Amino acid sequence: MVSSEYNSPQTIIDNLHSAVIVIGENLQVVCMNPAAEMLFHISNARAVTKNIRELVINEHEFFDRLERSIISSHPYTVYDGQLRLHHHKVVDVDYSVSPIQFQDKGMFLLLEFIRLKTQHKLSQENSILSQYEASKSLLRGLAHEIKNPLGGIRGAAQLLEREIKDEGSDSTQLTQIIINEADRLKNLLDRMVGPKDIPTKNDVNIHKILEHVRQLVLAENNHLTIAADYDPSLPDLHADESMMIQVILNITRNAVTALDLSDKKTADRKKITFRTRAQRNCKIGSHTYPLVARVDIKDNGSGVSKEIQEKIFMPMITGHAEGTGLGLSIAQSLVQQHNGLIEFTSKPGETIFTLLLPLNTH
Repeated sequence: MVSSEYNSPQTIIDNLHSAVIVIGENLQVVCMNPAAEMLFHISNARAVTKNIRELVINEHEFFDRLERSIISSHPYTVYDGQLRLHHHKVVDVDYSVSPIQFQDKGMFLLLEFIRLKTQHKLSQENSILSQYEASKSLLRGLAHEIKNPLGGIRGAAQLLEREIKDEGSDSTQLTQIIINEADRLKNLLDRMVGPKDIPTKNDVNIHKILEHVRQLVLAENNHLTIAADYDPSLPDLHADESMMIQVILNITRNAVTALDLSDKKTADRKKITFRTRAQRNCKIGSHTYPLVARVDIKDNGSGVSKEIQEKIFMPMITGHAEGTGLGLSIAQSLVQQHNGLIEFTSKPGETIFTLLLPLNTH
């Protein structure tokens, strides 16, 4: 984007999660990072031919302050600002302006924009991760405490069953109930704690996985429509294929439940959409990945109730009477084993679960 002597600073700027634009004394764009390309909906190659006034429109105070900053060499920051961009979209941002003097090259301004919704999203992601880890740690402890006496109960039931058989009786129905229930509770605890398998990763096509799940779910539900909106240029994932199938299947079945296909009058209007896109410079936890696969699973059901939205990925949390509350918890655990994250947005008529999966992370 800029000359080779600035390659190192440019690499740093390109990997920032915030949108950065460098402009010259005449307010001409010198360069912008990928996050700014996404915010302003314009490529760096096109932007460098433009004045900042062509990217931000009808914001006279914004331009006046830029010019004053060039003259005075004083930096400044604006919180909770609103800017109208060239594509007529109004964005809420915090932004800072920093004058930089490059010896014989003159004065430049470094503009950094942080979208307020992005800040909220990062806070939400951190909350999801911390809540999930806290609940997982608690469950491990509880599972250990419960499994010990459970093993004793099962062992005692087996001994009792042998004694009954030694006495010549075949009335072992009650001991079998105890053994079966102990096994069921142990399996439930194992599922609550999460999968123990280490992922076997290979290069896999996410669209092949989505189509596999799509055909499977359609076979189970006659009145359902699942639309596909794929980005064919998306590179392969380095992932465990069976785990990814389980993740997408869990989320999709959760969406099917939310659609309530039992209502025949509205069943034909119920719809799920699979959508894939590439996303650049995506921050997951404390790490920023240059490229991730974004997989959206959208349904037009009633939405997730506000009461459970903040804890939806915790085990045993469900909005459905017949649900176990383990599907999304297991899905989040499997995605985390791939350094990814599941997040969601929900309102009546539209719920979107989004998988963020790093690409090229062998």
